[in-house]
Amino acid sequence: VQLQASGGGLMQAGGSLRLSCAASGRTFSSVGVGWFRQAPGKEREFVAAISWNGGSTFYADSVKGRFTISRDNAKNRAYLQMNSLKPEDTAVYYCAARWLNGYRSPKYDYWGQGTQVTVSS
Repeated sequence: VQLQASGGGLMQAGGSLRLSCAASGRTFSSVGVGWFRQAPGKEREFVAAISWNGGSTFYADSVKGRFTISRDNAKNRAYLQMNSLKPEDTAVYYCAARWLNGYRSPKYDYWGQGTQVTVSS
């Protein structure tokens, strides 16, 4: 599975962005997808994840209620809708995919390149 994240940009606090993760390969519908982010000088952290069929979703406490993860297996895409953005959401965002459960773990099998999200105050 090859992944490519897009949709990042510069946004004012309180605004919204939708990130997209495009996948290649016919196995996308069999893998869970996660979003992680890494701010300058900080470790990469879990943001959200969705199971292979979309039946289960998981969120970090810091984004719960503001971010929504979804997927469209017919289009080989996953999304991260980010609302009520805060300056502390500024980071490079990565999408990743894994075969097994344990979506909060950073041990994913496939990673895409990151997309920069910058939120100004």
